[in-house]
Amino acid sequence: MVLSDLHKGDKAEIVKIHADKALKDRLTSFGVMRGEALLIKGCSIAKQTMEIEVGSTLIALRADEASKIEIEQIDN
Repeated sequence: MVLSDLHKGDKAEIVKIHADKALKDRLTSFGVMRGEALLIKGCSIAKQTMEIEVGSTLIALRADEASKIEIEQIDN
Protein backbone atom coordinates (compact mmCIF):
# COMPACT_ATOMS: atom_id res chain seq x y z
CA MET A 1 0.00 0.00 0.00
CA VAL A 2 1.25 3.54 -0.70
CA LEU A 3 0.62 6.84 1.04
CA SER A 4 -1.54 8.22 -1.76
CA ASP A 5 -4.12 5.44 -1.05
CA LEU A 6 -4.97 6.91 2.35
CA HIS A 7 -7.64 9.46 3.32
CA LYS A 8 -7.97 12.24 5.88
CA GLY A 9 -7.66 10.89 9.42
CA ASP A 10 -5.84 7.69 8.44
CA LYS A 11 -2.66 6.71 10.30
CA ALA A 12 0.25 4.70 8.92
CA GLU A 13 3.85 3.68 9.45
CA ILE A 14 6.41 4.24 6.70
CA VAL A 15 7.82 0.97 5.38
CA LYS A 16 10.00 2.16 2.47
CA ILE A 17 10.53 5.16 0.23
CA HIS A 18 10.86 4.32 -3.47
CA ALA A 19 12.33 7.59 -4.74
CA ASP A 20 15.53 9.05 -6.14
CA LYS A 21 18.22 10.32 -3.78
CA ALA A 22 17.18 13.98 -4.03
CA LEU A 23 13.58 13.29 -3.00
CA LYS A 24 14.65 10.84 -0.27
CA ASP A 25 17.02 13.44 1.16
CA ARG A 26 14.30 16.12 1.09
CA LEU A 27 11.77 13.84 2.81
CA THR A 28 14.34 12.73 5.41
CA SER A 29 15.07 16.37 6.25
CA PHE A 30 11.37 16.70 7.22
CA GLY A 31 11.41 13.50 9.30
CA VAL A 32 9.75 11.30 6.68
CA MET A 33 11.74 8.06 6.97
CA ARG A 34 11.28 4.34 7.49
CA GLY A 35 9.66 3.43 10.79
CA GLU A 36 8.03 6.82 11.40
CA ALA A 37 4.29 7.07 12.08
CA LEU A 38 2.24 9.64 10.22
CA LEU A 39 -1.29 11.05 10.14
CA ILE A 40 -3.15 12.31 7.09
CA LYS A 41 -4.34 15.81 8.02
CA GLY A 42 -6.08 16.60 4.73
CA CYS A 43 -6.30 16.08 0.99
CA SER A 44 -7.10 18.50 -1.81
CA ILE A 45 -10.00 17.98 -4.17
CA ALA A 46 -9.08 15.14 -6.56
CA LYS A 47 -6.24 14.19 -4.15
CA GLN A 48 -3.57 16.08 -6.10
CA THR A 49 -1.91 17.09 -2.84
CA MET A 50 -2.08 15.85 0.72
CA GLU A 51 -1.00 17.23 4.06
CA ILE A 52 0.64 14.80 6.47
CA GLU A 53 1.86 15.14 10.03
CA VAL A 54 5.07 13.37 11.04
CA GLY A 55 5.97 14.05 14.64
CA SER A 56 5.16 17.73 15.07
CA THR A 57 5.91 18.62 11.43
CA LEU A 58 3.20 19.29 8.83
CA ILE A 59 4.24 18.50 5.26
CA ALA A 60 2.41 18.97 1.97
CA LEU A 61 3.12 16.31 -0.67
CA ARG A 62 2.12 16.00 -4.30
CA ALA A 63 0.24 12.84 -5.27
CA ASP A 64 3.23 11.54 -7.28
CA GLU A 65 5.53 11.99 -4.26
CA ALA A 66 3.02 10.27 -1.93
CA SER A 67 2.76 7.34 -4.34
CA LYS A 68 6.48 6.62 -3.81
CA ILE A 69 6.09 6.12 -0.06
CA GLU A 70 5.20 2.54 0.89
CA ILE A 71 3.24 2.37 4.14
CA GLU A 72 1.46 -0.01 6.47
CA GLN A 73 -1.85 1.37 7.72
CA ILE A 74 -2.38 1.60 11.48
CA ASP A 75 -5.89 1.02 12.83
CA ASN A 76 -7.46 4.23 14.13
